[in-house]
Parts: sequence; C-alpha cells; structure tokens
Amino acid sequence: MPTTRPEIGAVWHYPYLWKWQAETGETEGRKPRPTLLSAVVPIAGDTTRLYLLPITGSEPTADRDALEVPITEIRRAELSEYKRLWIIFDEHNRDTLEESFYFEPTAQIGTFSKAFVKVIARRFMTAYQTQGARSGVDRTD
Repeated sequence: MPTTRPEIGAVWHYPYLWKWQAETGETEGRKPRPTLLSAVVPIAGDTTRLYLLPITGSEPTADRDALEVPITEIRRAELSEYKRLWIIFDEHNRDTLEESFYFEPTAQIGTFSKAFVKVIARRFMTAYQTQGARSGVDRTD
C-alpha cells in the first residue's frame, strides 16, 4: 500500500487492460504501460477508487476519443523516450488502491502540469458522462 495518495495528473506504469482484451476474456494487461490517473475518488470507508487512462505511442484511429500529448508535457512527465503520445478517453481501467493486484506504489513515472491536467479532467468528465462505466474495465477483482 502506498504511503502517499496518488494524485490526479500523475503518470504511472500500470498493466493496463484494454477493453477489447477484456471482451475477449483476457484478465491481465499484457505489459506495464504509461497510464494517467484521471480521477482518484474516496469511496466507502478507507477505500480509494482509481480511474486510469491509457497513454499510447500508436496514433489512434479517427473514431477514438484521444488527445495528443504536447512535447513539453511528454518531457515534464518524464516520458521523453517517446516521440509522440496520445491519451485515450473512450475507455479506462477502474481499480481500488488499497486492494489492487496491479497498481504498484513505486511505479510513478512523472506528472503532467496543472494546466494540462485541467484539460484532461474536462475531457475525461465529458467522456465518462457520455459513455459511463460501460467504457471502463473493472480491475477490482
């Protein structure tokens, strides 16, 4: 269990499980990838729900809800080994911090700026309001 609470806008290595993988019966992410904490929500008791968005180096198709990460933000989040990155908003993973088999408290990579996090938060809120929980993969097993 982490000693400090993860914060919105932090980038972590996380074995993200894509929705298409979950729909074909996979239960584990194939590799740790950069993911963004888009929401950290306290729920009942001392439980914290995490909402993680995938960050990908593969240019998304036109039908995906995605945002290209500016180069200054790539550097700020210590992701400089990538030339281009996109944050995907039309799917997410939900996990529970205190019980997670996947979230590693020492796997933080970096953090995006507060200004960029505001843009991301608005995009995630809009995507979540449009698609709801059905766009997410529940990792709280």
